Amino acid sequence: MKIGFDNDKYLKMQSEYIMKRIEKFGDKLYLEFGGKLLDDYHASRVLPGFEPDSKLKMLLKLADKAEVVIVIGADSIEQNKKREDLGITYDEDVVRLVEGYRSCGLYVSSVVVTKYAGQVAADIFKEKLEKKGIKVYRHYVIEGYPTNVSQIVSDEGFGKNDYIETSRPLVVVTAPGPGSGKMATCLSQLYHENKRGIKAGYAKFETFPIWNLPLKHPVNLAYEAATADLNDVNMIDPFHLEAYGVTTVNYNRDIEIFPVLNAVFEEIYGENLYKSPTDMGVNMAGNCIIDDEVCCQASKMEVIRRYYRALNKLAMGEDTENEVYKIELLLKQAKVTTDDRAVTVAAKKRAELLGVPTAAIELKDGTIITSKTSDLLGASAALLLNALKYLAGVEHDTHLIYPSAIEPIQDLKVGYLGSKNPRLHTDEVLIALAISAVDDENARLAMSKLPELRGCQVHTSVMLSEVDLGVFKKLGVDLTCEPVLKKGR
Repeated sequence: MKIGFDNDKYLKMQSEYIMKRIEKFGDKLYLEFGGKLLDDYHASRVLPGFEPDSKLKMLLKLADKAEVVIVIGADSIEQNKKREDLGITYDEDVVRLVEGYRSCGLYVSSVVVTKYAGQVAADIFKEKLEKKGIKVYRHYVIEGYPTNVSQIVSDEGFGKNDYIETSRPLVVVTAPGPGSGKMATCLSQLYHENKRGIKAGYAKFETFPIWNLPLKHPVNLAYEAATADLNDVNMIDPFHLEAYGVTTVNYNRDIEIFPVLNAVFEEIYGENLYKSPTDMGVNMAGNCIIDDEVCCQASKMEVIRRYYRALNKLAMGEDTENEVYKIELLLKQAKVTTDDRAVTVAAKKRAELLGVPTAAIELKDGTIITSKTSDLLGASAALLLNALKYLAGVEHDTHLIYPSAIEPIQDLKVGYLGSKNPRLHTDEVLIALAISAVDDENARLAMSKLPELRGCQVHTSVMLSEVDLGVFKKLGVDLTCEPVLKKGR
């Protein structure tokens, strides 16, 4: 697969730039980490070459000076909001992140529940974390936020929030996903630190939108598609344009909150060191793109994938019509349609021809392999076997798993476990393949090719079961599905 991003250059440039920003402030720096600190798969998809753990590697260089504060919105807890890339809820991800950061050697000092307004689910979550020995603070809904600056920067605004006790000079504020309240948490802390005579600073490490790419660059459009459920909009930064006469890109929430940040800094320093939201950032990603065309193409494919996710949610009864409409507009701005994704076309054509559920995968060499539902296997399970045969150099007609081995599994599913669908799911076919690999060299060779599926593109003509979705996620496959509910799911 083609590389469009220089990850080594990025780590070097980004580390140096963050260190310079830390040196600008005295007692403490609150560094808002946007996007994912762990597992930033969106960045790795739209910037081929970007490693999902790049930001973590960078932060580990400052581990002795840094502590991590994780932020989650009470509304996300109450609504069971999910991380689409991992298939887990935000509150589950907070626990995962705490354990993950600590196992890497980072000090996680606390969790903050923002937008708190007495939500019972948030209270239960707080109690759960405290039983694990994790400090939890509450930040409240502030009337008039983010426009009523005088109310926000007062004892009735930020002053009502819990003060987060920190002990290290660099406080990294991160979250499971966007819209969690990271910036508001940082600004609240600046207010409280000032009350205590501590001179604290703020900086923002947000990978997207990339400030020095054009507003409608596909990488920035892909970010809008990823946050369509939040109604985020990329915008020209008017403050930066006025201050410097230079056009840069930011997004609406940062631009809306800038007057609040400006007021907080004026109270602390007498003036604001930042003239614009863009000034707040420390993002060097745009300087590390080495092949713009590769990143453009990858980003266009991401917009298509986000569109299918929104369509699937709509088909499942979730109220995502506005999200669908917004991404449809982004598709037009990116000048692409779903037919520009090769596997989408392949799966749909085969389904129209055969009249049964089908699937297609594009391997890293550009080869497209298809499959269909049969009496023994679902289309997704068959697709895995077909792809592994190709990668292992095994003839297509060769059985990796004999029908005599599949039939007892079907009997178990239908006769004893009450399943109405006798066909094997992807997890079941992989278990059967693993058993066959004990005695069969072809099956053993095919099993060894599973890691080569990571990053491959897959499309299915129907929506998949949770089991199949989970297997594809674990394999690292970029999956989309037609918004068609399969009978007998």
